[in-house]
Amino acid sequence: MRFTRYTDYAMRVLIYLGSRPDELCSIPEIARAYSISQNHLMKVVHDLGRAGFVSSVRGRFGGIRLARPPEEINVGAVVRQTEEGFDLVDCGSCIIAPACGFTSVLNEAIRAFMAVLDGYTVADLVSRKADITRLFFQDDAKAGSV
Repeated sequence: MRFTRYTDYAMRVLIYLGSRPDELCSIPEIARAYSISQNHLMKVVHDLGRAGFVSSVRGRFGGIRLARPPEEINVGAVVRQTEEGFDLVDCGSCIIAPACGFTSVLNEAIRAFMAVLDGYTVADLVSRKADITRLFFQDDAKAGSV
């Protein structure tokens, strides 16, 4: 199973925000932390907001934050929101699909995969907040010591 870059970025945003629960963060700040495109993040953050995972505060001192506690944001729900489908192979165009057992095996595997993701929340992903924060700012610390 492979996630799209979109889902990857969505999870990165939620992890970043989850590691800073008492702060408003900006899209440029998150983009810098991960060294990824700010333009890509803008659409991801907008969709996460529409889905109720993040909220935004407008204005000069605005930013984004988690819309609810990290314990209430389920990883499986985020993946379902950000991925378009889970078809691992194109069984619909295969001549033996009506009689083949591979489709049901793949469906069972996907259900098991999603069941594991459903067992975790953003809080689980950011349980080591201090270590995460240190990693985000290690390049800043190196630049300051030079």
